Amino acid sequence: MDVTTDPPHHPPLSDDDSGDVNTSNPQPITAQNPPEQLQNPVIAVVSKDPDALDSGGGISFMTRSKTASFNYGYASLKGKRASMEDYMETTISEVDGQMVAFFGVFDGHGGSRTAEYLKNTLFKNLSNHPGFVTDTKTAIVEAFRQTDADYLDGENSQQRDAGSTASTAVIIGDRILVANVGDSRVVACRAGSAIPLSIDHKPDRSDERERIEQAGGFIIWAGTWRVGGVLAVSRAFGDKQLKPYVVAEPEIQEEEIDGVDFIIIASDGLWNVLSNKDAVGMVQEISDAEAACRKLVQESYAKGSSDNISCIVVRFEKH
Repeated sequence: MDVTTDPPHHPPLSDDDSGDVNTSNPQPITAQNPPEQLQNPVIAVVSKDPDALDSGGGISFMTRSKTASFNYGYASLKGKRASMEDYMETTISEVDGQMVAFFGVFDGHGGSRTAEYLKNTLFKNLSNHPGFVTDTKTAIVEAFRQTDADYLDGENSQQRDAGSTASTAVIIGDRILVANVGDSRVVACRAGSAIPLSIDHKPDRSDERERIEQAGGFIIWAGTWRVGGVLAVSRAFGDKQLKPYVVAEPEIQEEEIDGVDFIIIASDGLWNVLSNKDAVGMVQEISDAEAACRKLVQESYAKGSSDNISCIVVRFEKH
């Protein structure tokens, strides 16, 4: 997406991109201190070399199981953008006595502020929801709404065009719950086939266009279809100037882990140049999730991706 996310120790860079956000009349963006970090282990990838490919990963057993596990990896590359605006989160923690894993890719626009905020707060808000374990879908919807509202309450007048996508996967018990806002994407491999677990939120999607127009908004063509002539995604966190047309209401899909070989969560910097089928085919050949992520990112860059590229792979295993 067209957002820039600088590491916290760097001053914010200006946004000179023209993809997801129409920046013909850019507004100044000021950085704001992020909220307190989660106490649960959150992987924030920061490289001393902003042009380097960052990656990592880990392994965990499933709840109450010593025979089923998953290994996960992540990788990101600033690529051809002037600055890095993607953020990722991988968190494994215990909630109400149950192991829970949360994976998220956040692709900002109009600056990195919103994506960074989501990395720091979204899973914290979700895991603190009283119904998280017993009614996870409702908890996800309410946590997404609350996170967006809290973010907007803290925004100032100079940050009205800042926003971010969020593609997330929660692993709890024997289930995967995918929640998506925007045009990052989650794809699963089941029996060798690529199965999309999210559908991109684009303004020209017929149901999204109808929703926007019923709310009093409009979409027009400005290099691509844009909400209000500005934003190339129809759902996002933030984007105060485009409320109520651009919403942070997630679409949720639930899958049983049994039968799923792996999932890929990635920003549109990857999906703009790789099909679901091609991405799944690459990961199938690589058993290590981190190595698979590095391959996906490198291949996306080689194929001409002009955006930041970030991805997470979670591979399920039985012993």
